[in-house]
Amino acid sequence: MSDPVAAATAGSGDTAARGPILEVRDLRVQFRTPLGTVNAVDGVSYELYEDEIVAVVGESGCGKSATQLAVMQLLQSPPGRIAGGEVIFEGNDLLKYKKNGPEMRKVRGGQIAMIFQEPINSLNPVLTIGDQLVEAYQLHCGLKGQTSTQVAVDLLKMVGIPAAEKRVRDYPHQFSGGMCQRVMIAMGLSCSPRILIADEPTTALDVTTQAQMLELMRKLVRQMRASLVIVTHNLGVVARYVERIYVMYAGRVVESGSTKDIFGNPRHPYTLGLLKSVPRLDEAQGCRLVPIEGMPPNLIDMPGTCAFLPRCSYAVERCRTDSWPELTSVGDGHRARCYVNVEEVGRGPAAC
Repeated sequence: MSDPVAAATAGSGDTAARGPILEVRDLRVQFRTPLGTVNAVDGVSYELYEDEIVAVVGESGCGKSATQLAVMQLLQSPPGRIAGGEVIFEGNDLLKYKKNGPEMRKVRGGQIAMIFQEPINSLNPVLTIGDQLVEAYQLHCGLKGQTSTQVAVDLLKMVGIPAAEKRVRDYPHQFSGGMCQRVMIAMGLSCSPRILIADEPTTALDVTTQAQMLELMRKLVRQMRASLVIVTHNLGVVARYVERIYVMYAGRVVESGSTKDIFGNPRHPYTLGLLKSVPRLDEAQGCRLVPIEGMPPNLIDMPGTCAFLPRCSYAVERCRTDSWPELTSVGDGHRARCYVNVEEVGRGPAAC
């Protein structure tokens, strides 16, 4: 397996023919609770292409993180279980592998890596940063001794941590939140994976550090020729970093398309609501953000109609009588799950 620092500093070379590297098809995840079964992920499908950065966006509880944990077969069972679907990576369905079998262990961390929420809680407090950095590298590359120590130092340098030779012997509590996030990025990229999944990578970080982390990830995955999935609740955070966006609500994708389409021509009321709740520099001074009123639906007892109906100001009679619409094309590569064209009915002004 290639050296991570060499991969991160090498030129990109000729652009390879772009093609799907990961295909998630009709993925379904359930959690059993005393009150009933929670359909956390209800038929989610998405694609990730080579050298591409995409975002999965939605409010807490929409199923975006559960989707990625299912891809990695990291759901805690019980209570969670994968109820159906396929995760195709390099022609193989990862869901057919045993959760802790040799095939899945080779993929997890080696070919697909994941950065988890709350980096300080993801690091072992009783192990040094260096020991934790090289754990995956030792597993997939078999390096030991002094070579592993040097790899840990090089990884810290790769993510911009100063005095790496000294800091490699420090413990997580000696690092700030932003520094811990850099360590997590280094751990994720240590084996030069083909895909990196970052679950809420900017949680608990200040605005300046958020931008630094996203810039760092974009730079490194571009240099490594890897693909990146950013999971977040904040559309504004990913605007300048991703090529395509999947918007999730109540366990389903409600809109997907290029970043230009999602921001310039949103076609689902929920997407529009998310955009109205993000501050914009081009709005008139004094304009207030517009919240999305109401609460998400109970995933144990989902309505037969559109799940966003109780919170939607664009609903028509068909929304109240028909089932949740399918995800249909509304443009070139742009799809939405809605009966209403918000372009035709008007988007409404910001609250000023």
